[in-house]
Amino acid sequence: MNNNRCPYDTQMQPNSYVRLFHASPDAPGVDVYVNNRLSARNLVYKQMTDYLTVPTGTYNVKVYPTGQRINAVINTDLLVPPNSALTVAATGKLSEITPMVIEEEYMPQINGNKAYVRFVHLSPNAPAVDITLPDGTMLFENVSYGDYTDYLEVAPGTYTLQVKPAGVDQVVLSVPNVQLSAGTVYSVYAVGLVGDEPPLEAVIVVDSMY
Repeated sequence: MNNNRCPYDTQMQPNSYVRLFHASPDAPGVDVYVNNRLSARNLVYKQMTDYLTVPTGTYNVKVYPTGQRINAVINTDLLVPPNSALTVAATGKLSEITPMVIEEEYMPQINGNKAYVRFVHLSPNAPAVDITLPDGTMLFENVSYGDYTDYLEVAPGTYTLQVKPAGVDQVVLSVPNVQLSAGTVYSVYAVGLVGDEPPLEAVIVVDSMY
């Protein structure tokens, strides 16, 4: 993405990696300022930035409707640990918008013949859910809003993922043609609203293996 830049000096400290994700279903496009410097312009719902390379430390993050610099909808301090990779998501509906930090597991010795996938529940009005395959194989069980799972090692291939209310054999979202490649790490984000607009859907991204 061309609308992102990293304004930090990374020469003297260990680097970490941070990206930003707009997952608030009814929030407008936003500008994100880190330590009062613009880091993402007009980030819209379901959009995720590239990773920003930053030194370890604490950063102030402010989120404004695009083009504004008053009445931040999020104003928070973010601690970036050494040698870490984080996704910072704007979650919940606009009236209750909240930042959520999603950490990525350090995986220096992954099996290059396998794929890795996890699930992140960011649909604010959805119940706890199970993630299964069409044959009933349980991948992730009873994941509540705001929670995320560990990575699961799977055979590379093309999958259909089914999202069901926890303990109920009823598919509320089917995600077909999910291609998981060998040696790659993925997160599947559930975003949107159940029975409302924008609808419940999945955003699938490749994670850093820093």
